[in-house]
Amino acid sequence: MSTYKLANLIRARFPMIYITTFEEDRVTKYIKSVVTDEKQVKFPREVFTWTQTNGLFNDNTQKGINDTACPCKALEYIRKYDKDAVFIMYDFHVNFGPKNRQPDYNVIRKVRDIVPDLKLGTVRKTIFFISTELLIPESLQKEITIFDFALPNLEEIKAKFESMINQNTGVVNELSEEDKDKLCKAALGLTLQEAESAFALAMVNDGKISIKDLQVVLEEKVQVIKKTGILEFIHSNYTMKDIGGLDNLKNWLLKRNNSWSEKAKKYCIPAPKGVLVTGVPGCGKSLTAKAMSTIWGLPLLKLDFGKVFSGLVGSSEENMRRALATAEAVAPSILWIDEIEKGLSGIGSNGDSGVSSRIFGQFLTWMQEKDSPVFVIATANNISSLPPELLRKGRFDEIFFVDLPTEDERKEIFKLHLERRLKDKEVASEIVSVKNLCGELAKMSEGFIGSEIEQVVVSSLCDAFFENRPLKFEDLVKNIQTTVPLSMTQREQVLALRAWANVRAVSATKTSQLNKYSKDIDEDNAATSRGGRTLDF
Repeated sequence: MSTYKLANLIRARFPMIYITTFEEDRVTKYIKSVVTDEKQVKFPREVFTWTQTNGLFNDNTQKGINDTACPCKALEYIRKYDKDAVFIMYDFHVNFGPKNRQPDYNVIRKVRDIVPDLKLGTVRKTIFFISTELLIPESLQKEITIFDFALPNLEEIKAKFESMINQNTGVVNELSEEDKDKLCKAALGLTLQEAESAFALAMVNDGKISIKDLQVVLEEKVQVIKKTGILEFIHSNYTMKDIGGLDNLKNWLLKRNNSWSEKAKKYCIPAPKGVLVTGVPGCGKSLTAKAMSTIWGLPLLKLDFGKVFSGLVGSSEENMRRALATAEAVAPSILWIDEIEKGLSGIGSNGDSGVSSRIFGQFLTWMQEKDSPVFVIATANNISSLPPELLRKGRFDEIFFVDLPTEDERKEIFKLHLERRLKDKEVASEIVSVKNLCGELAKMSEGFIGSEIEQVVVSSLCDAFFENRPLKFEDLVKNIQTTVPLSMTQREQVLALRAWANVRAVSATKTSQLNKYSKDIDEDNAATSRGGRTLDF
């Protein structure tokens, strides 16, 4: 935040300054530090605070001013006060008519009446309105100046953390400098009080503080996210090992881990903006987003466009602003938009009076201009329905195409699901070698997607359970033979998707692993035997 800017506003005799924040104590200390510093404001001011319960209170004399709880009487006292001063007024916005409540026109008129005295009077006076929400009557918009009071920065959070460590000498500090940096960065987006509470909870859990306590800080962020009602916090225990294949995509993501850290600044690496992952449904797009959260150690926020749209005029735009502001507040974070093409389906139509187009424009502008480390991962099944503005360079760092799994990938997927479920020795007694078994199954299941392979394993285990016997190789073969894969039922759509991705997207699978799929598909689409540009990361 700019102390210099606030000092200039005060010296220039801006009459009223509006600050939106939940941190009353912190903003009050900040204002006091500016207005009592002769170097910054030239003429130091006395400081008054006001609440509707206690009226005005003079911080210099530590005395309350009688009969000033009424807003109009407090404003009259301010008008008549004959010394240089600032008046910090908490929750004054309740007089401006929030949430269907009628504004108090007497108070608004009184505020306008004292403006000339604040601007042109012989003494220097400034009013600060401190509120948790921004609400300014139209008649006062020319008189009130909005000042942005940011959440604590990294230096402030580190200072708070250090003071807590010094005060609690019994707490064992197991953090390296890099770990401390990561823990404090995880607290960005919290108020100073929230960060302090998270650190205190981490310390009292086991009497020590380590990088394992990162989850405690992230849990505090969950509270911030839940209160929006639009974003959903996704808990994930998946890792990259839970994803079969897609090595190109996985390597791209792994190489960009910690790109928002202090160490990355030495290499002048910008924080990645995001990726768009498109392709055949059921091939691991959503799973990749969940695994990213675990690997990067960042909160995963899911944005549901359905919750953004509201029946009230202007509410949808406000919902989007709140959602994006929350994502930035808890940054660094990952913002996941699943099946983005469905959320943007109304663009260009007149059925919603242009709301969809405005929401989309708002989202595009944010993606282009955002400075906070919010990584956007969007998934799409039908890429052709997405507007071209979203796909141009600058929105996403890269567009990846996830095709039907190769034979090597199918082998890996079978191995993952069998090893995850064959934990009981009796159930697995007929399976001699999972590795050899998976190779055979991969050859039989050409054209299968990952979710279909998972269902083959689950159905085979159900058959064995029903007959109260171990799982057999024949069970898996039978379920493969009775499954009609998506590559057949949605053959035309898969062909069209491959044709689109052939020159517009990067393959999520490494070049060395590419091979042909179903002969029927490749014969009809010989020029694009594998969708996506085959770049290796």
